[in-house]
Amino acid sequence: MYEQRRSALQNLVDSLGRGGIASIAQQIGKDASYVSRMLYPAEKSGAKRIGEDTALLLLGAYPSFFTGEHALFSGLAAPSAHEVASSPYESPSASGSEHDLVITQYDVGGAMGNGGKLILEAEPPGVIKSWRVDKEWLRLNVPVYTSISNLCIVTGFGPSMKPIFNPGDPLLMDRGVNHVDHEGIYFFRLGDEGFIKIIQRVPNFDKPGFVLRIISKNKEDFPPYDISPKHPDFHVIGKILTVWRSEQY
Repeated sequence: MYEQRRSALQNLVDSLGRGGIASIAQQIGKDASYVSRMLYPAEKSGAKRIGEDTALLLLGAYPSFFTGEHALFSGLAAPSAHEVASSPYESPSASGSEHDLVITQYDVGGAMGNGGKLILEAEPPGVIKSWRVDKEWLRLNVPVYTSISNLCIVTGFGPSMKPIFNPGDPLLMDRGVNHVDHEGIYFFRLGDEGFIKIIQRVPNFDKPGFVLRIISKNKEDFPPYDISPKHPDFHVIGKILTVWRSEQY
């Protein structure tokens, strides 16, 4: 099984040509050295096996390549729709000469990771399934992110963040950000409830350290509150990078 996956990855590197390893590393959020070590023979010191998690990332980034003779999942159960659909992947453009990036929705229904459903303050009015953009658009509009494979779309829900965004608006999220280093808009959960709010790090005057201040833009109806970043029920799902706010005319 290891040799089958290594061979499939080598075929991908060969098809991409010069810089292929670096390109793959960026797509799946790994170091180039990590990708190189996945190409080592199994008996070589430092070799990295291509486990199921990494295979899912590769399949999500290059779904049209890893099929048939290049299959990554020989002998394994096929990945679920949530696992594949949650990762951006390259798709041939209409011209056939370039590759567009398809950024897919984050599956809120599978966000709990244990079969449970994340409860939102309000259901979004419809869901945006995916965007298809070229890499130049990404470079100009989203200059900073952890990796392409971590980008996904969340459909805005609830009135608490109006007018930053309205329910149903598209939000671009980086799910590679799972802690709060500085102020920003984050998608997080408390237990089984999901929220999108502004989070600030503020000094904890009762003891050393910081607390997280959870802030809604609509402060009149949704007053701010503080929570410890170490609270066992608190988990950052991702950071909202860009918001496109709709207007009705």
